[in-house]
Amino acid sequence: MSIREGHLSDEAPSRVRATLLGYLSLTKPRVIELLLVTTIPAMLLAGRGTVDPLLILNTLVGGLLAAAGANTLNCVADADIDKMMKRTERRPLARDSVPRSHALIFGLVLSVASFFWLWWTTNMLSAHLAGATIAFYVLVYTLLLKRRTSQNVVWGGAAGCMPVMIGWSAVTGTIGWPALVMFAIIFFWTPPHTWALAMRYKEDYAAAGVPMLPVVATERQVTKQILIYTWLTVLATLTLALATGWLYASVALVAGTWFLAMAHQLNAGVRRGETIKPLRLFLQSNNYLAVVFCALAVDSALDLPTLLSR
Repeated sequence: MSIREGHLSDEAPSRVRATLLGYLSLTKPRVIELLLVTTIPAMLLAGRGTVDPLLILNTLVGGLLAAAGANTLNCVADADIDKMMKRTERRPLARDSVPRSHALIFGLVLSVASFFWLWWTTNMLSAHLAGATIAFYVLVYTLLLKRRTSQNVVWGGAAGCMPVMIGWSAVTGTIGWPALVMFAIIFFWTPPHTWALAMRYKEDYAAAGVPMLPVVATERQVTKQILIYTWLTVLATLTLALATGWLYASVALVAGTWFLAMAHQLNAGVRRGETIKPLRLFLQSNNYLAVVFCALAVDSALDLPTLLSR
């Protein structure tokens, strides 16, 4: 074998690996983690520890396909602005490492697959909820709201709340009030989580012409809104305690106090004119949501007595 042939044979696996990683990156694996954090606890709460493991697996697969499809289509729609922002300039479509038309087909295939997978393995309601989530995230949030209003993440964040609805419906075939409360928890949690990140990268969003709240409002206004939504988040978690046991209620109270303290600290720092670190709130908000929903999962799996059952 010649030196050139050997060099080409070494390059081929590298190109394949880079292509596969590019397609994987389109699905935003880190964002999909939210699916695992919220879907399983919602299913365990719906069944209070009696959920078929196969049903959980099938629901997670369907939800993963739906989230991957929606995220990929989001990347296709946002390819132009991703090139303008330092935070997203390494995404596959921003670097042209994956053809945009191929990404579009990939996203559509994943989306359709999620619908039929959930229909086949769970029920029609879960499948329709997944389809509605994809349509809302891509058509309403990405194409309609994101570039037009500073309230984009408030209403667009509803798409990220749907895994709990899908998980609950997969177990019960219906949508009960605890599912709506879990929806509210993530709905209220999304603005402070996202705005804290946007405060750190507001120059990026401004350069791309995306009117995130930190771009069009003062820091004091933004941190005040973060504080309001944090309070609403914590109150929603405490409301869910009516359907859970003492373990979840205790963790929700302690974690909520901690989350509120961070939001108040951020707001107070702005009012005092201090240098603030909003990225800390962004990162810790992930931990907060994970702790609350993990406590919900354990509480439900143990089938602890609920307040409503007494």
